[in-house]
Amino acid sequence: MASLRLVTSAARRAPSLIRVAQRGYAEASDKIQLSMALPHQSIFSSTDIDQVNLCAATGDMGILANHVPSVETLRPGVVEVIESAGSKKWFISGGFATVHPNNKLTINAVEAAPLEDFSVEVCTS
Repeated sequence: MASLRLVTSAARRAPSLIRVAQRGYAEASDKIQLSMALPHQSIFSSTDIDQVNLCAATGDMGILANHVPSVETLRPGVVEVIESAGSKKWFISGGFATVHPNNKLTINAVEAAPLEDFSVEVCTS
């Protein structure tokens, strides 16, 4: 019983020693490392970026730094990669996105092409 009193009194005196993990909003300066790969090529390899907008099977979603870890199935659509210099858009045919707990995002796609490679005239004819 005396040891319990000793531990509780020590915990009250030194609250700075006990840290409680708290989740907060992503800081503007935080970056996420993106790796985007196809079976025959690597498009991004641990590149620091600000945000990625995905076309997940459950709905569109944006990924920022400190995002909750998750695995998402990707449907055919556009993946937007936002960097400080601008944004790049890729059309993907499907795949998987994995958000890792250490600010890393991995996108594995079957096929992907930059959106600027598509022509409206060719697509409509």
